[in-house]
Amino acid sequence: MNTADRIKLKKRALNIVRRLKSLFPHAKMTLKYGNNWELLVAVILSAQCTDKKVNEVTAKLFSKYRSLNDYAKANPQEFERDIYSTGFYRVKAKNILAAAKIVKNKFGGKLPSTMEEMLTIPGVARKTANVVLGNAYGVVQGIAVDTHVRRLTRLWGLTKHSDPIKIESDLMKIISKKDWFKFTYLVIDYGRKYCTARVKDHGNCPLAKFETK
Repeated sequence: MNTADRIKLKKRALNIVRRLKSLFPHAKMTLKYGNNWELLVAVILSAQCTDKKVNEVTAKLFSKYRSLNDYAKANPQEFERDIYSTGFYRVKAKNILAAAKIVKNKFGGKLPSTMEEMLTIPGVARKTANVVLGNAYGVVQGIAVDTHVRRLTRLWGLTKHSDPIKIESDLMKIISKKDWFKFTYLVIDYGRKYCTARVKDHGNCPLAKFETK
């Protein structure tokens, strides 16, 4: 991409972010949690599951498992039943319980605050790490690319890639770093309210003029 195209794309991204901010001035994560460990658990459970369902499950889960140690010594089969309704429960249970042991034994019971360390935890890729680091510590090292971000940034012509890592890389080059953290939640709110994956006619979407296909 030449310099002129990069400048044009940055301006496009800036205009999209400004419009999103005007539509959703209070955009933020809707998962509920009581501490940083519970935040990680909720984010892992949210994969391929709605935040509403995760909050229903964690309301009971966090009452039953009150400490990191409770997770570290949990019975896998019982834990699978506890999170069954979030989907992919076997993989999620395996990752969460393994993560509990690593956080307890390797990190002294405290969730790490760097991307490099977070990525050593089972079930944690860059999306999860970005969400947790930003909400837990205010550490912003990237942009969390969920299904809404993946779909809509492609629709708006901000990236041509489908791989989340490549999408994140593209977005970090054209979106101001001060907006990286909030961008994900702005896009999620927009996707939920105006532009769901099932929408066929985008004509009435507030950002329709930015759509490229």
